[in-house]
Amino acid sequence: ATATLMFAFMWLAMMVAMMLPSTLPVVLLFRRVQVFRGTAHPAWLSAVLAGGYFLAWSGFGAAAYGGGVLVTQLAMRSVALSHAVPTLANLALIVAGLFQLTSWKQSCLRHCRDPLLLVADHAGNGWRGAFRLGLHHGAFCIACCWALMLVQLAVGIMNLALMAVIALAIAMEKMLPRGPLL
Repeated sequence: ATATLMFAFMWLAMMVAMMLPSTLPVVLLFRRVQVFRGTAHPAWLSAVLAGGYFLAWSGFGAAAYGGGVLVTQLAMRSVALSHAVPTLANLALIVAGLFQLTSWKQSCLRHCRDPLLLVADHAGNGWRGAFRLGLHHGAFCIACCWALMLVQLAVGIMNLALMAVIALAIAMEKMLPRGPLL
């Protein structure tokens, strides 16, 4: 239980550090729309949106943790699987690299790159709408970035240099004019 809580806390801290720079345009645009509409408490609604976004990423982290625990337990029971773990990690890197070249990746990335359309389609309905928008945006972001997170899980989840490189790559592909080419 302690290890699970520690992982959850570290995962959330890592996600905020890595993903906030690239999702901040959505949060700030949402806040501006709320101010323009004269909605009460636009800052609070923006925080609710961010909470939904990071809750989605926390769910991804919980699934990753569960998968890691399962693989670890199975590897402890099987010498063959234990020896296969490096090969499986290499295959995970190949799968992640191939996903980056797919049309599915580009489709999800288009969603993340157009915060105006995202907010226009989903801004409304008070805190529930803000929370749903955060979950929605988080789900698309996960669909877009899961492969990069898989790289981090395979190479080293708390590798700060890798974390910085992946966060930079995510921000660049979302915000630069030619970002999708990355």
